[in-house]
Amino acid sequence: MPQRVQPPDVNEPLGPLPPEFAAIMRPELPGLIKEIRVEVTRAYPEYAHLLNGPNAAAIRQGVEHALSAFVDRVADPGAPSAVRDELLRKFGRVEAYEGRDLETLQGAYRLGARVALRRAKTIGRRYDLSPTLLLTFADALFAYIDELGALSREGYQEVQAKSGSALETLRRRLLHLILAGTPLNHATITELCEQARWPLPEQVTLIALRTPAPDHIQADLDIDVLTDLGAPQPHLLVPGPFTPERRTMLEAAAFGTRLAMGLTVPTSHAADSLRWARRVLQLVDDDIVADAHAIDCADHLVTLWLLSDPALVTEIAQRELAPLGKSSGARRARLVETLHAWLTTRGTADQVGEVLGVHAQTVRYRLRNLDAHFGDRLEDPGHRFALEAALRALHLHGGVEAGQVTMTSSPREA
Repeated sequence: MPQRVQPPDVNEPLGPLPPEFAAIMRPELPGLIKEIRVEVTRAYPEYAHLLNGPNAAAIRQGVEHALSAFVDRVADPGAPSAVRDELLRKFGRVEAYEGRDLETLQGAYRLGARVALRRAKTIGRRYDLSPTLLLTFADALFAYIDELGALSREGYQEVQAKSGSALETLRRRLLHLILAGTPLNHATITELCEQARWPLPEQVTLIALRTPAPDHIQADLDIDVLTDLGAPQPHLLVPGPFTPERRTMLEAAAFGTRLAMGLTVPTSHAADSLRWARRVLQLVDDDIVADAHAIDCADHLVTLWLLSDPALVTEIAQRELAPLGKSSGARRARLVETLHAWLTTRGTADQVGEVLGVHAQTVRYRLRNLDAHFGDRLEDPGHRFALEAALRALHLHGGVEAGQVTMTSSPREA
């Protein structure tokens, strides 16, 4: 149990919180973070998709760091704050990228402070803290919230300074709403389309670009292309059919910048197109997809599918290859390699031997061994399909040649 804090005399003026108060606050942080999340998403539904989306972990870590930094400051007024400062500026940038007014974020900060103050009153009763000490805590807390708001405003204004004209700002907000999955018949989208002079298309193609996106790109794009070049992951939206002329325009405008083109999809599925494009860029970084100036997702659909959930593929492979579990490492590797070649080619022993660079008689010997291990499983279409899909995915990661059911070896595209 933390040492009881000696409260200041009731008649003393407000001052800094005693360092010992940090020991009382710190154990409360995990529960406080959960409570703030519930209250904020209830009061500000627009934050629900952020706090439950793919970046939820990073956002929660940021909130946790901001609260921990307050406690650290109580324990040590000289504690460094550079990491916290950049996190808060980043929150402001996100608000600008999402097209929200900064007052929404400021309101969420103030709501979080009220939740923290409510919990502090409960703690005060538990430890019999004086009203003066709680008043000092409230004063310090709301001063801290003002500090957080000022840092977020810096990030917000930084993005605004780069955002260009009002028309560009409208179009960028429209792009964010489309990617957020907002219904296309929503009044906000309809109004923005009118204000931005941008007819809502039936289909779109999303483009992911490497960071940072050069400033010259915007000037060379067709006027109806929506862009967010200042985002942490720059991207474009090309409306309508993705014609050869559109592709030529795009490649010329982005000359010198690596990009990935998503699939052309109905406008309501725009986020899927961008997700696939970004995934292809990640596969380039992983040395699975060959690098190029412009990469088309349509050329890598099977790879995207097979590697969409590596953990699940590994689990399928472990289950389907379980009959080989008792084989030694080297023997298992040869059998897995032969099984992969046979499932892929459906060829004769001579043809499989040519693929593997071994004699046909060796292939026949291995196939008999595989029959002995798998029995009727190789004749069952369901098992055969699962085996082929899992082994193709492992092959992309180099696991087949090593006889492994892991996805960490030297990758290469099949």
